[in-house]
This record gives sequence, structure tokens and C-alpha cells, in this order.
Amino acid sequence: MATPHLRYKLHLHGAKVAALAAAVLLAGVAPHTAQAQKKSQSSASRGGRGQVKSITVNNLPGYDDKWFHPGFYIAPNFSRYKIEQSAAYVQAIQSGTAISANSIISPGLSVGFIGDVRLADYFTLRFTPGVSFLTRQVEFKSFGYQPADSIVTQEVGGTQIDLPLLLKFHSERRRNMRVYVVGGVKSSISVGSRKKDPLRNQLEATANDFAIEYGIGLDLFYPLFKFAPELRFSNGLSNLLQPNKSVYSSSLQSLKSNTVTLYLNFE
Repeated sequence: MATPHLRYKLHLHGAKVAALAAAVLLAGVAPHTAQAQKKSQSSASRGGRGQVKSITVNNLPGYDDKWFHPGFYIAPNFSRYKIEQSAAYVQAIQSGTAISANSIISPGLSVGFIGDVRLADYFTLRFTPGVSFLTRQVEFKSFGYQPADSIVTQEVGGTQIDLPLLLKFHSERRRNMRVYVVGGVKSSISVGSRKKDPLRNQLEATANDFAIEYGIGLDLFYPLFKFAPELRFSNGLSNLLQPNKSVYSSSLQSLKSNTVTLYLNFE
């Protein structure tokens, strides 16, 4: 009886040996491949002939799996008062001695920190304490005025601490960006005022304010951080007018804050 040669045996079972070796190799490589995909995910865009046109890398793929994200922001803003004239102003019109008031939009700057807590797949709770440097101006004109020098501008400038609490809802991520909307409330406390000219600072405002905030933004994912430009609107609910004996205060019934802010968020 003939005994098959060893090489002949391997030739007969070569397919089985190759399949077994491939299975062992895949079992060893699979964990490393999954780990590499977790760190960085990419997709290639190909042309009609199959050539690679561009490669898009999904930055920070596991970003939303974390429950907390810290950050900071720099935010230029434009603020003014929403004015309501007093009943005394209506009576003064009849006697020709009234003084009308018009709010002037003034620039400012805010800086602060971000604390973002994940609530669900598309919702996060944001606490963004910060400091704002504001100057709001009101222009007063005598009723029926003619010369330009009859216009008097009053300023209310100061530094305030802002404590916004917001709910953020974001869309599905499209590669390295997504849109979101925010809404919530903000409490503010004035910690300092700037009064350089007594004639321009006769109008006074209270220290505490409470406002409703809402806005829209865009999350942009980069390899090491997330950048989010955001446009937010703030409408004050509190009457900030502090009555005094000046003619400017007696012409007004209420002053409410109104601010538009461009937040540059880094997380």
C-alpha cells in the first residue's frame, strides 16, 4: 500500500489550512482595527473612474459619548435699552416741555466659561457663567427741538456677572459639523459702574436683571477641539430704571435690556 508524501497531504488540505490561518489572522487584527476606528474615522470620495478625489476624516468621533464637556467663550455684543415713556411725558407734550428718549445701540464684550452636561442623544444642559462689559446709551431730545446741541446723551456703563442656564438641542452630525438651537434664562448682577462725567451719567439703572435667551449655532469639529459660533438674543424682563429727580428719569417709565451677542465657543 503506497504512503502519501507529506507535501501531497498539504496539497490536499491546503485550502483548509489557508482558511484556518485567515480566520486566526482576522481574529487578531479585528480588535486593533476597531480601536483604530474609534480614534479616527474617515471616508473617501471617489470619481467616476474610481480614483480618490478627497478624504474626509471624522474628528472627535467619541465626543458625544462623554457626559460633560468644559470650555470657554469670547463674545462681542451689541446692547441697548428697550424704552417705555412715562405718563408724565404725555402730559408734558401738551405743554411743549417734553423730552423724548431714543435708545442707541452700543458695543460691548463678554468672556466666560462653559459647562455642558449631556442629558440625552440630542439634548444638553449648558451653564455658561461669564463677565460682560457693557455701555448702554439713551439719547434725549427736547420736544420740537431744532439745534443739534439740544440733544443730550446719557450713559449707563458697568461690569456685570452673567449666569445663563440654557437647554441645547442639536441635529444629527454631518461629518464634522451640525447645527443647534439654544434657549433658556439668564440672571445678571452688576458689580461695578463707570461714571466719568456727572452730566452724562444722571440716568441710573438697578443692579439685577433677568432675561430670556434664545439663539442658533453651528458645531464644527476639529482634531483637538470643537469650535461653535453662536448668535444669541437676550430680552430682559426686569424694569432696570432707578427713579431719581433728574428730568431724564421722569421722562421714562421703564428700561429693559436688549442684547445681541456673537458667541465664539471653544470646547
